[in-house]
Amino acid sequence: MDSLEKNDPYAAALPPIDKYRDMYNEAKSIRGISLWQDAWRRLRRDWVSMTALCFLICLALAAIFTPLLPLQSPREQYLATRVALPPQFSSTTKTTNEAGDDETVPVSLNLADLEGEEFERRVGELWSEPSPFDRVLLSVRLALFHDWCMPSLCGTDLLGRDLMARLFYGARVSLIVGLVATLVSLIIGVSYGAIAGYSGGIVDDFMMRIVDIMYSVPFIFLVLFVITILSEDSVKAQLESYGISRIVILYILIGAVYWLTMARVVRGQIISLKNEQFVDAARTIGASGLRIVFLHLVPNVLSIVIVYLTLTIPAVMLFEAFLSFLGLGVEPPDVSWGMLSEEGTRVITPVKIYWWLIVFPALALASTLYSLNFLGDGLRDALDPRMKNR
Repeated sequence: MDSLEKNDPYAAALPPIDKYRDMYNEAKSIRGISLWQDAWRRLRRDWVSMTALCFLICLALAAIFTPLLPLQSPREQYLATRVALPPQFSSTTKTTNEAGDDETVPVSLNLADLEGEEFERRVGELWSEPSPFDRVLLSVRLALFHDWCMPSLCGTDLLGRDLMARLFYGARVSLIVGLVATLVSLIIGVSYGAIAGYSGGIVDDFMMRIVDIMYSVPFIFLVLFVITILSEDSVKAQLESYGISRIVILYILIGAVYWLTMARVVRGQIISLKNEQFVDAARTIGASGLRIVFLHLVPNVLSIVIVYLTLTIPAVMLFEAFLSFLGLGVEPPDVSWGMLSEEGTRVITPVKIYWWLIVFPALALASTLYSLNFLGDGLRDALDPRMKNR
């Protein structure tokens, strides 16, 4: 070694083999962490976002398994005894017995002694032709709770229907409209923006000029016009013969409105990534343009898409509530939070204010929208690498 150092002065500067071995063992013991793992770790530190996430998960589970809960019927009316009652803590109603005397009896589904066609007819009256999944949940609910129902903790409406049951069933419609319409806008916007951004040149200019033209169209009036046309009796009957209801039209129409901003956001991100080395490597091995776009580029912009998704769902839900407020949204016997809010505003008069008919639907809608916005803010910070050490 001494002779080597004399002949080569740089040999003395080389670290011994043991040092390399220690460095290798230390590097081997360090486990890497992916972007999604790091984002989840940082998101868990944000108690506001986690509270919003827990609330949304509980809300989604409650909406899915609503028929399992011992709620009153969202459709059954008590015009003589339970009209516009404030929040109650006992599920009772007044009735007249055979002797002609008034008596108070518990609100009941009256299903225990029914069988066959009578049972099916009664179920249809209470829940408006439930789906097979809902029927399974209803059978479990009847086995657990029989005919017992929870009190009207949110009061009743002007037709004597339980408002809490209508809120839970309305959550299903409002959430489904928000999710499905947002999914439609996601598919259209991401595909359109990614193809335009990757293609560039004349194709990009032509596709984005279409977006600019569509931005100039007043979408509120367009949606109102289309829904009004499709609500005409002959057109409505023809669509229903194909199994297309107004709520399905709402899914597609609202989603077709909200994809423009998504397309612009995705296009900008794709333009910034399409000249990276991993894209050149994909071209080198012969990957097609569509394969590069959807298997290499789109996954790299998912963080931006997810954040924008949490901001689009509240906008879609508010738009559905606005349409229901105008009477052009969800049709009875279906119910949504927007429809319940519209029914609540109609009973606000100088003579008497039925406050519970507007407070509870508005509170449900506002808490959901706030939770989605808080979760979106938390995801934006968690998925931004520049916020890693803050």
